[in-house]
Amino acid sequence: MSLASHLAELQRKHGDIERQLDEAMSHPSIDDLEIAQLKRRKLAIKDQIERLQAPTQH
Repeated sequence: MSLASHLAELQRKHGDIERQLDEAMSHPSIDDLEIAQLKRRKLAIKDQIERLQAPTQH
């Protein structure tokens, strides 16, 4: 998998989680733990994207 396609996949997953979070937060019956888990997954993916986009340091 090329870097560009890997980044695109991570960005797609990030967007999917964003939509899941929006949906979960609009329903008061959703467990706070589930929302926290989604936020952690979203942040982890964001961190991966940032690491891949950062220039390599030697």
